[in-house]
Amino acid sequence: MSMFEQAGLRALRLFDPERAHGLALTALNTGLGPKGGPVTSDRLKVTLAGLALPNPIGLAAGFDKNATALAALAQTGFGFLEVGAATPLPQPGNPKPRLFRLSEDQAAINRFGFNNDGMDVIGERLKGHRGIVGLNLGANKTSTDRAGDFARVIAHCGPHVEFATVNVSSPNTEKLRDLQGKAALAALLSGVMSANATDVPVFLKIAPDLSPDELADVAEVANASGIAGLIATNTTLDRDGLNGPHRDEMGGLSGQPLFEKSTRVLAALAGMTDLPIIGVGGVGSAEQAYQKIRAGASAVQLYTALVYHGISLAGEIAKGLDELLARDGFASVSEAVGTGRGDWV
Repeated sequence: MSMFEQAGLRALRLFDPERAHGLALTALNTGLGPKGGPVTSDRLKVTLAGLALPNPIGLAAGFDKNATALAALAQTGFGFLEVGAATPLPQPGNPKPRLFRLSEDQAAINRFGFNNDGMDVIGERLKGHRGIVGLNLGANKTSTDRAGDFARVIAHCGPHVEFATVNVSSPNTEKLRDLQGKAALAALLSGVMSANATDVPVFLKIAPDLSPDELADVAEVANASGIAGLIATNTTLDRDGLNGPHRDEMGGLSGQPLFEKSTRVLAALAGMTDLPIIGVGGVGSAEQAYQKIRAGASAVQLYTALVYHGISLAGEIAKGLDELLARDGFASVSEAVGTGRGDWV
């Protein structure tokens, strides 16, 4: 991270976390971020669910909820981006404050509640983008048919993205996680796939708090559904071992404390399905990205680590991962996938 970026991060921490987030997006759109596009090499190139990624380091959903910084983010080193979540109707989300830094833990807690501009506005912004961009699908808080909301968003926005993610694992919309139950999930995914007229790859994002039996049910449904892959995991409700003053705030915990738990879920899931998995949760270094890949992930995503290490982290992780693959004699990311799974199960 450059001295300029370090100074910028220190300045942003003087603001409320949500305000700082907005300022970071503004800074990117005024040209203050890294340039040069995705970091890539022959070792880093990955084919994921038919998508040719220049590297396996992705931006997780939530950073650019409303697809307002696509062009700038495409220059920062990431191999792919995910925006959203988008719901059929715009909604303000939960009352503020709803985002909390846990600096001592290199973590964050959020309870945003799918605040977004709605699928019509976000769909327009997605038109004509460059690079590989996916959309996280959500449901409106007041909807009487939340399963149908996911189908409506993919029908409207699917033609403008390279992949879509069904997000039934956010803890911040009441009873949303109930849709991870076996029968409800099967019906929801069937509706989404029927509405997927442009046949974009569909991923399912799961919670890290599922029991082994619940995880097995999710894997069974996923295997039979025709989806392209899984994302493991979303934020957690667990608060074990936290030190920060905001540790008891309601919402989903992300960042370093989630790394071990999410990686164990990833490794377990990799033993239940042949579907490709994107590993998320606590990725803040090339070594951690590499551990996720060796645990069974074909690609990874990050978000919270950017708060503490800056937007240039994506390119730094990609370069470091290339070096780690070379060190261990892997000619490609795909060769390394799952080679260390036994360390996590």
